[in-house]
Amino acid sequence: MSAYIIWDIDPEIFAGVEFLRWYGFCWALGMMLGYQVMLKIYKREAHSQSDLDNLTIYIVLGVIIGARLGHILFYDPIYYLNNPMEILPIRIKPKFEFIGFAGLASHGGVLGALSALYLYSKKHKKDFLWTLDRLTIAGSLLGCSIRLGNLMNSEIIGIPAQVPWAFVFIRVDQIPRHPAQLYEALFYLLIFSILFHLWRSGKIQNHKGFLFGLGLSLIFAQRFMLEFLKENQKAFEENWPLNMGQMLSVPLVIIGISIMVWSFKKSTRQT
Repeated sequence: MSAYIIWDIDPEIFAGVEFLRWYGFCWALGMMLGYQVMLKIYKREAHSQSDLDNLTIYIVLGVIIGARLGHILFYDPIYYLNNPMEILPIRIKPKFEFIGFAGLASHGGVLGALSALYLYSKKHKKDFLWTLDRLTIAGSLLGCSIRLGNLMNSEIIGIPAQVPWAFVFIRVDQIPRHPAQLYEALFYLLIFSILFHLWRSGKIQNHKGFLFGLGLSLIFAQRFMLEFLKENQKAFEENWPLNMGQMLSVPLVIIGISIMVWSFKKSTRQT
């Protein structure tokens, strides 16, 4: 075991303070980094910070609500139907306390963000596709940070492995495993770099929707592939040829590619 990376991080930042957890910290860090990226974009393209602040409120709420509802609907609807209070980030018994969300799904987060952006665009008369392209850049940084939060929680673990960089998640078992959370975090960082470079180059400025389509297809293509290196999250997935995450990823990859093709065809017709 000494040849592998021993991972035994307490999910609580301070022992005994349950609501201050590394997972929540990583979510907050990802959102703050995403905000800074969006602020840089808004300043460069002469948009006001007040517009960004309004957008941020919509997106933060949309992502969190969507990710939570996605986890409930996709992975454990019966349990939460029988235990509805656990949908909320609070505990009432034996005393009232904030405990955070114990389950967020990235697919639901994407749908929640899209819904929030649609509402924002309608109310504030903003260009939906222009904003969506730039949010995709910031969103990839959030995805990276969330997966680091999963690593701190010793959750979404990989399958057993004998590679030198395998992690032994002491809080789970004594088996060396692929650090799937770290793989995915690095992929998100790579996707961010690609999207940000394309935006800064100005080469796709006239192709509204292209960055979103590219980001969507890349994010869920890597999600589909890396699921082969992860343990299934729920027992009902064990006998399936593809797990829930993979089945939800396939249509999003197809949608992303379709949006890229549509974006280029539309800009070609306009020129």
